Amino acid sequence: MRRIADIKYASAVLQWDQETYLPPMGAAFRGRQIATLSEIGHELFVKPSFGQLLRTLAEGNDLTGAELRNVQLTLEDYSKLEKYPSSFVRKMSEATSAAYHAWIEARRENSFKVFENKLEALVSLKKEEAQLLGFENHPYDALLNEFEKGATVAWLDGLFNDLKQPLGSLLSQILDRPAPEDGFLKQYFDKDAQWQLGLELLKIIGFNFKAGRQDISEHPFTTNFSAQDVRVTTRIDEHDFASMVWSCLHEGGHGLYEQGLPVDQYGLPRGEFCSLGIHESQSRLWENCVGRSESFIKYIMPLVKQYFPQLENINSHGLFAAVNKVQPSLIRTESDELTYHFHVMIRYEIEKKLIGGSLPVREIPEYWNSLYQELLGVAVPDDKSGCLQDIHWSHGSFGYFPTYTLGSLYAAQFYDSIGKSYPDLDQKIGAGNFGSIHQWLQSNVYQYGRNFTSGELCNKVTGSPLQLEYFQRYITEKYSHVYQMPI
Repeated sequence: MRRIADIKYASAVLQWDQETYLPPMGAAFRGRQIATLSEIGHELFVKPSFGQLLRTLAEGNDLTGAELRNVQLTLEDYSKLEKYPSSFVRKMSEATSAAYHAWIEARRENSFKVFENKLEALVSLKKEEAQLLGFENHPYDALLNEFEKGATVAWLDGLFNDLKQPLGSLLSQILDRPAPEDGFLKQYFDKDAQWQLGLELLKIIGFNFKAGRQDISEHPFTTNFSAQDVRVTTRIDEHDFASMVWSCLHEGGHGLYEQGLPVDQYGLPRGEFCSLGIHESQSRLWENCVGRSESFIKYIMPLVKQYFPQLENINSHGLFAAVNKVQPSLIRTESDELTYHFHVMIRYEIEKKLIGGSLPVREIPEYWNSLYQELLGVAVPDDKSGCLQDIHWSHGSFGYFPTYTLGSLYAAQFYDSIGKSYPDLDQKIGAGNFGSIHQWLQSNVYQYGRNFTSGELCNKVTGSPLQLEYFQRYITEKYSHVYQMPI
């Protein structure tokens, strides 16, 4: 397993380089290199002799509980991956590399047409993958399960329907109130100064730069090659202060999770993250529950003013209100915590129809624009700020988007439990003391790796399965404070 992990992470280094430093002419050969490593890793994993070894171990009675769980989870992965022919793995890897570079060019030219053919090829392969994996009700279920074990269209349809009404009601209330002033966030903020501030913020929340680094990419992401080598990226807009700051905190949350996983379980399931929903809970917890709290902003305000004297006359409450302003907008990664979930629902609807076969790829821009008008009342001016804004489809990550909302729900429930464990949590954050949060997450999330499903983990550490009420209470209390509304 560690030998296979070496190959997987070697490929991950090449993918990280592809999105940060690769010169444009290197794209074609890089796609080939990644595809070759993906194929080799897959062939090693699905050897019949390895499958037989796993079955023998799983049926034995001489393993510790932790060892047996590693075997069970590996056998589960084996049973799934043996359904993939090696030729399909290579084809998928080559298609995603080609789609990524087409996406970059399409964004440069602000034209979905440039991306359309590569995306169509990828969607076709994802439909084929769903058939290979198998499903009971909807082909999209097979892909959802890759990111959030047990997630289905039926479950998510119900979840989003239950969430849509209360969020819509809260949004209507907020839009009737005077909006916080946020024009000062759109001044000129020097790129190098933003970069240095971002590094400082990552250090503040505990990201270990001896076991990681930050770079610039077209779309912020986190990857790792072990728990001791974790890479985060950000992007900088010199006329939007909030974009880089909360991107760093978001990716920093992902990075802290990867750095917290058990080092001695490298290459094994117990050394891997629980699910993408739980992974997103970590980024959303640090970005929003902590990072957009008034206590945190009060703590970092002197540092912010040190780097940007133009904010000298802004107090911490003013910055807190500004970065929590609710406003329907075009860009998911820069949206507020409330309207963010409508962005996720839009992508979910599109993916569901693409994989189900009722939406042709060529009709994505038109359908995308109509959903933005319907759910957010926003007119989409062009492809770059519309259907080309996210990197996920170019990675072939169909089924990922729902985990952003699931992550926010898990984050609110976890944060509630952290607050119960440490009643003075706000004071700790205001003093720059994040040790209690780290300790809780290490004890309740990081140490278990993939030992539990998301639902099992949530139930174990909070005392109840995932429930919407925690998020609804969290977001209502926050915006009631920002907008001075009665709860």
